Formats: sequence, structure tokens, C-alpha cells
Amino acid sequence: MGLRQIRRRIQQQRIAAQQRFRRQKNANLLAHPGAHNFVIILDGLKPAFNIGKIFRSADAFGAREVHLVGIDFFDPAPAMGSFKWVPARFHEHFETCHQDLRGRGYTLFTLDPAKGPPLPQVALPQHSAFIFGHEEFGISADITAYPDIQSLTIPQFGQVQSLNVSIAASIAMWEYLRQHPLRSTTPAQTRERAEPGRKTPLRDGP
Repeated sequence: MGLRQIRRRIQQQRIAAQQRFRRQKNANLLAHPGAHNFVIILDGLKPAFNIGKIFRSADAFGAREVHLVGIDFFDPAPAMGSFKWVPARFHEHFETCHQDLRGRGYTLFTLDPAKGPPLPQVALPQHSAFIFGHEEFGISADITAYPDIQSLTIPQFGQVQSLNVSIAASIAMWEYLRQHPLRSTTPAQTRERAEPGRKTPLRDGP
């Protein structure tokens, strides 16, 4: 395959991803908050793979919302449909995201491999927000300008002190659930919690 054909295929794949994004973003307008009170903040991540994977985990773990900073497009295909179910909040700059969540009583955390206490040893508040920055450049804002933001580490024991951002996000979500457990529910039961006026019949037995 020649260079021109490769470029054409990449362009076709991007157009298809943009079409998927527009369709699912419209469906996302009807999404209801998840079962838990934690939120995920994605700051400037690449549009190809990790964002969709994080939405998939956020759906599985019952995230209340996913906030996207400086991200106006991503490929929702890796989310396996989860982008339609987890409320997405878009921000042009980190400052507006920070103001929104702090105004709603959230404590914000970054995951830093070299700074902060180990994640499992910290008592996470009910209203926790976990920030994940660009895969290469990190968070767009100067974190030192936000003294309220706390750093946490994920314990690692290998030679490479680094985790894929979607894996790190899943670990943070799982630790939140470990500290704030809820009984697992079916999708219908989750929707009933989000829509208390809607009655969903439940069957007896396992």
C-alpha cells in the first residue's frame, strides 16, 4: 500500500470516527448520572483510543459524569456504546471545569507516579474527582495554581513507573468503589435509580 493510499485510509477512518462521535454525542444529551458520586476529568487526551476506553470503564463502575477539557472530538468506538450512557461535560479550559466541580463540593485528585500518598491509603471523599492529563504532556493547567488539588500515587513495583491512562483511570475508579461500595445492579435497576418515577419490574429469584 502506497503512502497516498495510507493517508486516504487514515482520512476515511477519521471521518467515520467524527460521524460516530456526532451521533453518540446527541444521544449523550439524554444520559443519566451513574450510581456513584465520583467523576472523571480527561484533560487534553488524544482522540483515538483512551477516551473511549475510559468511558467504557466509567459506565461499568457507575461514574456520575465524565468531564472533557480541551477535547472537542474523540472516537467513541472503543467505548462500545458507553458514551451514550455516561453524561459528558465539555469545557474549553481547565479553569471552568475546576470551578464547576469545586462549586459542587468535589475534591480533586491527580494521579502522579512520583508524588503523593498511595491511592489505597487515602480515604476518598464521596464527592471525588480524578484528573487524567494528556498521555505525553500531562495536565494542561499549572497545578501549583490550584493548591486544593491533591496528588496520589498508584503503587507500582516494576522497572517502568508508568501506566496507560485508561488503566490508571480504571484503578482509581475501582478503589473508589472499594471504599464506597454499592450493591451491583442490572442496567434497568440503574436507570430506575436515575429516573425514580419510572417503575421497572424485578423478578424474584437469582
